[in-house]
Amino acid sequence: MVKLGIIGSTGYVGAELVRLLCQRNDIEITTVVSNSFAGKPYSSVYPSLRGLFDKTCDTLDIDLVAEKADYFITALPHGVASAVIPQLLKKGKRVIDHSADFRFRDIKVYEEWYKTAHSSPDLLGEAVYGIPELYREKIKEARLVADPGCYPTCSILGIAPALVKKLVSPKNIIIDAASGVSGAGRKSDLPYAFCETAENFKAYGVGNHRHTPEIEQELSLLAGEDVLISFTPHLVPMKRGMLATIYLDLAEKGLTSGDIQAVYDEYYQDEPFVRVLPAGALAETKTVAGSNFVDISVTVDQRTNRLIVLSALDNLGKGSASQAVQALNLMAGLPETEGLLSPGLYL
Repeated sequence: MVKLGIIGSTGYVGAELVRLLCQRNDIEITTVVSNSFAGKPYSSVYPSLRGLFDKTCDTLDIDLVAEKADYFITALPHGVASAVIPQLLKKGKRVIDHSADFRFRDIKVYEEWYKTAHSSPDLLGEAVYGIPELYREKIKEARLVADPGCYPTCSILGIAPALVKKLVSPKNIIIDAASGVSGAGRKSDLPYAFCETAENFKAYGVGNHRHTPEIEQELSLLAGEDVLISFTPHLVPMKRGMLATIYLDLAEKGLTSGDIQAVYDEYYQDEPFVRVLPAGALAETKTVAGSNFVDISVTVDQRTNRLIVLSALDNLGKGSASQAVQALNLMAGLPETEGLLSPGLYL
């Protein structure tokens, strides 16, 4: 039995983790940490779990919670995670982290974009970027996995085959992506209030969103050269889901949608959670909501000699919580797909 602790458990990512894991027979959630709700039953925070997961929330006392679990998934704010996680690692625990603190190879890039000093730079070289489709074997052996953000996962998986196979230019990549409101977390800031988001569609972080260098880092590693992107995120009035529309300049003329389709089909043929859609089908959020799948569709605009990729996932699923479970399965030596093959919440 895998003993798991979730730190920062009462945000939306934590709630999705509990929903996915509370009825599994091979993983036991032995502690849920939430300073805001310490001493209260978890099911009082999320009543849908009443009778399914009623464990009392703990405070963040590293010595006490470390005794309860061997693996931890942390969903803490940027800057806080880098102070907590080293303490868990020193106690021999293995950690999957949802903050940006350990996603960057270059500390200068992190500190420039996140405007804070990193308290554990020695761990950046050890942390494994948590997209299993790219780093599966490293994740299996890792002590620390940095679970990517939803925007990077959606974008990187959508672009990877075309970039690796040199079908597109590494320059002038445009990513136009939209996320459900849950991507902002469980907070009461005015921009995420109902009256601000309903009947509205808006961009934010234009030209300076912090996921930009993270996406560029991973795409550059795939391409073997520097990749430059224009990334614009949008807030869409729905609870969960993400769709990225990606524009890439083809490296040569004459390539057809069928040519690109064949490359994507082959590249992802053995990946259980990446669904390359058949020709003519377009990725959409409804088909991946509540699941660990990412749906990808490809179209060549021959008039502009450009590849248009649509990539859709659930920002709380493959974009965060269920991808962390996928990584946990790998780290614990469990079947990678265990507990994750649900078709999602189409209705």
